Amino acid sequence: MDSQKVDMYMMANAKFFQPSQINFIRERLLAADDSKWAMINSADLKEPSTMLIISILAGGLGIDRFMIGDTGLGVGKLLTAGGCGIWAIVDWFLIQDATRQKNLEKIQLYL
Repeated sequence: MDSQKVDMYMMANAKFFQPSQINFIRERLLAADDSKWAMINSADLKEPSTMLIISILAGGLGIDRFMIGDTGLGVGKLLTAGGCGIWAIVDWFLIQDATRQKNLEKIQLYL
């Protein structure tokens, strides 16, 4: 792909990924076909800050985990009421990294 197009994409979407993943994603985008550009731009990436707010407000019900695609963990949190509240509090610190990891997995499907 064109390096200017890739740089613009990375500037607009860097917040969705961990800083250590940025160079890897950029290299993969540069090596990708132009035919994949539409699919990459249409990938449904979740905002880590939004997921933190959802986790604080409704994390005990597992909604945060359902939204990022961790259905099994979401069901576990739902059935245990967030691990009696402990799991919900721990997730306040982990949900942003989990969201960024899921975003990386989504983008790798197209690369």
